[in-house]
Amino acid sequence: MTPPVVHSLREQIREHILEGIVSGRWQPGERIVERRIAAELLVSQTPVREALRELESLRLIESVPNKGVRVRDLSAADLKESYPVRAGLEQVAAELAAETLAEDVSALEREVAALEVADRAGDSEAQARHTVAFHREIVRAARNSVLLHTWESLGIEVWTTLSIRWLSPEPRTHAEDHAEIVRAFRRRDPAIGEVLKRHVLNCAPQI
Repeated sequence: MTPPVVHSLREQIREHILEGIVSGRWQPGERIVERRIAAELLVSQTPVREALRELESLRLIESVPNKGVRVRDLSAADLKESYPVRAGLEQVAAELAAETLAEDVSALEREVAALEVADRAGDSEAQARHTVAFHREIVRAARNSVLLHTWESLGIEVWTTLSIRWLSPEPRTHAEDHAEIVRAFRRRDPAIGEVLKRHVLNCAPQI
């Protein structure tokens, strides 16, 4: 059985705010009040401030002098910007991890199985979570801490969630695309880096 995912308080608050942005609870330009969120969630303002700082670093919200924190007016173009950078990083990761994953793709297969369940249920939250977990396993398998840190600093989970739940309102499946990547690793495809790079670029929002 897969162990339950345990999120830190900051991550839970970040997801709460992110859900509010995705659902339209907070509209572009609308102020997000730190004190109100803390009271609503029965937490101190410190983890709320940390979560807001993280979302600001990802350019989802912005601090306006004398006006507080507000939701940015995001477009598909904003979401698309990180994908070429991510594609380049994952191309390198795939090439570094190729031999390791050719020997053992079980971690990737677990995420594909979870994606199959999420696809059947039309569960966009699970689709985003397991999509990110799949790609994180590849980056981890590269065994390069600088690469992993740089990849995670892009806020992959947040952008993937927004891309799937906000800009892809029509249901779509994700398991088969990722299963094909597993098969490429297993057969030691010499072009595995390009395979993963194309996959990531194809996931970018279409504008």
